[in-house]
Amino acid sequence: MYFELPDKKYFSISEVSKLFSVNNSLIRFWEKEFDQLNPKVKPSGIRKFTKDDIENISTIYSLLKEEGLTIQGAKKRLKSKNKINSNNLSIIKKLEKIKFELKNLKSNI
Repeated sequence: MYFELPDKKYFSISEVSKLFSVNNSLIRFWEKEFDQLNPKVKPSGIRKFTKDDIENISTIYSLLKEEGLTIQGAKKRLKSKNKINSNNLSIIKKLEKIKFELKNLKSNI
């Protein structure tokens, strides 16, 4: 899944959930399940996500929603850190960016 992120340092959980079209509660659940997600949490409990956090969420989203892995399967895949998997995800993200840009060009015609 490719999307353009605004040029800012932190994103709220609402902004992140809108990017992926999921509920805030699912983002919080993934935060508990996956060690890779570590948003900054203010004393008031408000979460602030960085672009790295969003990249990790994108990977988790891809594994769970697009590839159909279970939570355990996604955890294993993330822990393996296999170069082939990383390269595949990198290629997929580049292709998604190209697709996004082509759709934008098409809509401007």
